[in-house]
Amino acid sequence: MWLGVRAIRTRGKLAEAIADPGEVPSRRSLRDGVVVGLTNPKSYVLFGAVLPQFVNRAAGDLPLQMMLLVLVSVSIGAVSDCAWGCVAGGVRSWFARSPQRFSLVGGAGGLALIGVGLTVALTGRKD
Repeated sequence: MWLGVRAIRTRGKLAEAIADPGEVPSRRSLRDGVVVGLTNPKSYVLFGAVLPQFVNRAAGDLPLQMMLLVLVSVSIGAVSDCAWGCVAGGVRSWFARSPQRFSLVGGAGGLALIGVGLTVALTGRKD
């Protein structure tokens, strides 16, 4: 609940933090995204634990089947991430046109945190 109160009290600073983060070169953003994607252990767990269940051993050429499944998964992920990035850029531009929008979002986020805190406090374990 303290985080919610703090978010409401400092909601005016949200515009400063998000409105002008400084220009980051596109190549650097792309490189950082690729590095994060390649070093993410969750993807290796997915490819090693989940995808083998979809390989048809009777069809032969297991490595080729695995590579095809990985390429499909990576392609879907790349398209999805690019779409979310474009949407986020548009939303950020929309927010940057009005500091009141930042204040409204900061206040709503603070109220949500207070609500979660109250819910946990009132419905917590009784033991």
